Amino acid sequence: MSSLNKFLIVTTDEIPGYRIVKVIGLVSGSVVRARHIGKDFLATIRNIVGGEVTEYTELLAQAREDAINRMIQKARSLGANAVVGLRFATTAVASGAAEILAYGTAVVVEPVE
Repeated sequence: MSSLNKFLIVTTDEIPGYRIVKVIGLVSGSVVRARHIGKDFLATIRNIVGGEVTEYTELLAQAREDAINRMIQKARSLGANAVVGLRFATTAVASGAAEILAYGTAVVVEPVE
């Protein structure tokens, strides 16, 4: 990796083909999302007839992406070009609202030659 333009994120403690040359430390990113009344109505109907509640699936997928992007911004600001050990946590913060937290260890990696 010659620049910070390429940013690697893995759930493992190591990245095949790279070596960790510096451990920076814990980084995280979070977002709190609330349900939307229109989507809640559609989700309620899906609950009655059965099947995947795609409205909530999409909401949570976007929240995870936002949390990851915030984590990357923090890691880059600390000089990292990768995050290892990525994990997610979810917490209900209010009725109809949840926090999605992405966290991991910011590191500097370089290709193994």
